[in-house]
Amino acid sequence: MKFATFLISFLAAFAAIAQTPAPQPRPNATTATAALPATPVPPPPTLTAKSWVLMDHLTGQVLASHEPDLRVAPASITKVMTSYVVSSELAAGKIKLEDPVHISEFAWRGGGAATDGSTSFLPVNATVPLRELLYGMVIQSGNDASIALAEHAAGSEATFAELMNQHARRLGMSGTHYVNAHGLPAEDHYTTSRDVALLSRALIRDFPEDYKVYAVKEFTYNGITQHNRNTLLWRDASIDGIKTGHHSQAGYCLAASAQRGDARMIAVVMGTSGEKVRADEAQSLLNYGFRFFESHKLYDANAVVAEPELWKGQVPTAKLGVARAAMITIPRGAYPRLEAKINVQKPLVAPLVQGQRVGSLVVALDGKPVYEAPLVALETFPQGGFFKRLSDGTVLWWQSD
Repeated sequence: MKFATFLISFLAAFAAIAQTPAPQPRPNATTATAALPATPVPPPPTLTAKSWVLMDHLTGQVLASHEPDLRVAPASITKVMTSYVVSSELAAGKIKLEDPVHISEFAWRGGGAATDGSTSFLPVNATVPLRELLYGMVIQSGNDASIALAEHAAGSEATFAELMNQHARRLGMSGTHYVNAHGLPAEDHYTTSRDVALLSRALIRDFPEDYKVYAVKEFTYNGITQHNRNTLLWRDASIDGIKTGHHSQAGYCLAASAQRGDARMIAVVMGTSGEKVRADEAQSLLNYGFRFFESHKLYDANAVVAEPELWKGQVPTAKLGVARAAMITIPRGAYPRLEAKINVQKPLVAPLVQGQRVGSLVVALDGKPVYEAPLVALETFPQGGFFKRLSDGTVLWWQSD
């Protein structure tokens, strides 16, 4: 009886060799349909900025750039990282928006003479709620508010700068180093336009509620009303941030972001010659990105992409997918020309551990690969029983021969 069972299993498995189709993307995945004529994307606008980057927020893809890894002085764009660190500390419960914050003389002086740089006009030795300091730093670009926040969160600005650098490394900002929380010129204080875009994307993604402050156009403290220096907030309703910067070494800089429908773009221009120039050049990049590119989610994280045959397993097939959502930014109108191909190791043999890489997902546009991600087991798939392993092993041996 056992021999008969083995023989039946053996013959069934052997017959499956010729019948099992190659794994294919699921029907609702991105696959090629009717071909459309290719529409080339024109070159990006010609800018005067020393360094610039256009990034899609959803995917993080850099769509256009010039000298993106050139080290430049960040000026007050430094405060984007200051606010990111403060938001991280708030999220961790280490500080609170209602905290009373002491304004030291060092903070009052803005790290130097009281007249240097932008200020929120904080009184020395006063106690100010953390929430108001955050508004003063983001909207008014107050150097005094930046230092007061740094001292409250880390004890000193120097220690806070170490936190800034730790977050920069974690976010992949390999061309950035901070020594202060405000951005006034300092030796060994630098960034790149690519890193500013990475940081901007992280701020919007990780702390969307805190990011809303960047769209506020004015803030009044101590009887003094100051306007947000990002003039694009008045020019284009889709723009909701991010931060300006300027000093003699840095020139005029701007990190800007806009959302139109479900799409969001980030533009960073560093080292322009004036306020209007930085606004014009950032907006031209944003308009270019929205006009000529679109983003799509191809597969959800942990969704089943393929179910190929599994040898020597308790179940006949294995559920495979991608650990992270597969997203891509492509030229507008090119979506129907995408083709997904799944490459799975052969033979696929149990046991498989959840998360184990067993192949790759490759997406091509007009035959050219534009996206690749590991294909992983979505569950743990144990080995089958003795006779299952024996019958499959025999078939695989026969097949290899």
